[in-house]
Amino acid sequence: MSISSAGDETGPRVSNGIVDCSVDFRGKPSVRSSSGGWRSAYFIMGAEVFERFAYFGISSNLITYFTGPLEESTAAAANLWLGTAAFLPLFWGFIADTFLGRFRTILLTSSIYILNVKVTVFFCALYLVAIESELGFRIRDSMVSHDVHSSLGFSTGGEGRKRDNPLARIGCIFVAAAKNRQDHNTPSETLCLLPIESSKKFRFLDRAMITCNSADVEDTKNILSLVQIWLCCLGFGIVYAQSSTFFTKQGSTMDRSISPNILVPAATLQCFISLAILIFIPIYDRIFVPIARSITHKPAGITMLQRISIGLFLSIVSMVIAALVEMKRLKTARDHGLVDSPQSIVPMSICWLIPQYVVYGVSDVFTVVGLQEFFYGQVPVELRSLGLSMYLSVLGLGNFLSSFMVSVIEKATSQSGEVNWFDNNLHKAHLDYFYWLLALFSSIAFLFFVYFAKSYVYTNPK
Repeated sequence: MSISSAGDETGPRVSNGIVDCSVDFRGKPSVRSSSGGWRSAYFIMGAEVFERFAYFGISSNLITYFTGPLEESTAAAANLWLGTAAFLPLFWGFIADTFLGRFRTILLTSSIYILNVKVTVFFCALYLVAIESELGFRIRDSMVSHDVHSSLGFSTGGEGRKRDNPLARIGCIFVAAAKNRQDHNTPSETLCLLPIESSKKFRFLDRAMITCNSADVEDTKNILSLVQIWLCCLGFGIVYAQSSTFFTKQGSTMDRSISPNILVPAATLQCFISLAILIFIPIYDRIFVPIARSITHKPAGITMLQRISIGLFLSIVSMVIAALVEMKRLKTARDHGLVDSPQSIVPMSICWLIPQYVVYGVSDVFTVVGLQEFFYGQVPVELRSLGLSMYLSVLGLGNFLSSFMVSVIEKATSQSGEVNWFDNNLHKAHLDYFYWLLALFSSIAFLFFVYFAKSYVYTNPK
């Protein structure tokens, strides 16, 4: 059986008021007049709005809380939590697709919020929220998209037909290819057995076609192509971790006053990311896309990979800006004799950080949206939830890698007895070095991305 479903993706079929292949939350056939449609979509969107309030309220202020009341030395703990929140859906997306279904998975993970102070208890609570937050969010997101798009009687209970395991079939392809390596046929004889439409990439899997469905082999090759793109985007994932960690910590040492009696919380500047997204999306749709369409003659203006590549480049620019601003902040601290006063405020307006937040937000429009569309649209239909998880796991693994880099660099730069890059006294630390390193790492990843993107062949999963 092919990994790609042969079903019609134009929408669910309705017969005598019953939505085909759908059930309600009781497991009974879904009746269009009493379930699904816009009513369920409104509930899903409402749950999503309140869940996002909780998630961003926690994540935006974690770095300040860790280094303040909890007296943590670095932002590694925040990166680990955000990494868990974004990386777990890669596993749970598979569970939702194959076993539980989306509705039951949302119920299970949403209930974890009810279970939510010593450091150990605090971190356990954070990880529980992380599991619910990103898993429930991404599955709800795809359900909202599907409900709003079809506006038919699509039940929130999920599909009624039995789910199989497409990942198991992918694993079988690798096993078959390994076993068939012992085949006594010569490579040229084996190639004669292959279908004419067989792709020329990942030829080591071709021998699996001797015993396996050729469509399964081609789908497996497509998944491997996605993995290449996924790996190249990890540099962006590392950059993504900085906005809620070191960017915020930078701001806490700067002049945050907007009047004699009002101080702006450092985490507030993260709203400029959202503002940049809200402002630039209409500009992208109304100005950028028409201009690009007139040049490329493509309906979307640019391809998904081109959109991602622009975002990756802008993320590098945001790191360069952050490094330059940090160099300016350190120089100001030295000029005013504040280096040995870790609690002192540098006489430099926090508004200097706005450009890096804005560029970061614009890169988000290109990269994050592009990644979501790319992985969701290029995976086999049976793995759509896993496709969303692949895009999200870029951000999750990026947070883990950022945490790993912080730990390694902290140890490496403190061995000689000198002040490490992430010293608690940010007036002595060197976040600017870290930002330059991230810009270099992201540039290398960007070059690999361009290389693989040029050879990528788009598929149309069914």
